[in-house]
Amino acid sequence: MGFDEEWAQLRAAAAERLTAGADAPPLPATAGPAVEADPLDAAREAAAERLAAFRRQAVLVPLDARGGLWTAALGGLDWICAFSGEEPLARFAEARGESGQEWAFRRVTGARLLDELIPALDFPCGVALDAAGPAGAVFPPLRGIVPDAVALDGEVAA
Repeated sequence: MGFDEEWAQLRAAAAERLTAGADAPPLPATAGPAVEADPLDAAREAAAERLAAFRRQAVLVPLDARGGLWTAALGGLDWICAFSGEEPLARFAEARGESGQEWAFRRVTGARLLDELIPALDFPCGVALDAAGPAGAVFPPLRGIVPDAVALDGEVAA
């Protein structure tokens, strides 16, 4: 099974676990006039907040057999797999059937991954955060996430 099939199965299972707990009582309605929020604006704001939090966060990045950052192919791109802690990394190893082995890793900030390490690569690459968890996220190599010079939608240097 490839990384993309694994990712899809793990995300579906996590979403199912979250909806299984949906029988919690609803929140009380607030008084006053209802203000319709633009869902697109709310999604953009949430994405910007998630990116800002990732940039400040120290993450664990597994190392490959040569000591480089471990990447996986998904959707035609390579992705550096990063984890918010040892527990999400262990969950990922278990999902891959590799929980019995020791995983060497580097601790690095999200900002350093996006601003220094990705531009140093000779191929387009994004970051997949907590790939085996319900709160996983991807940060593709696009403007506003990585430097424009290496963004797939950025200006090509002459």
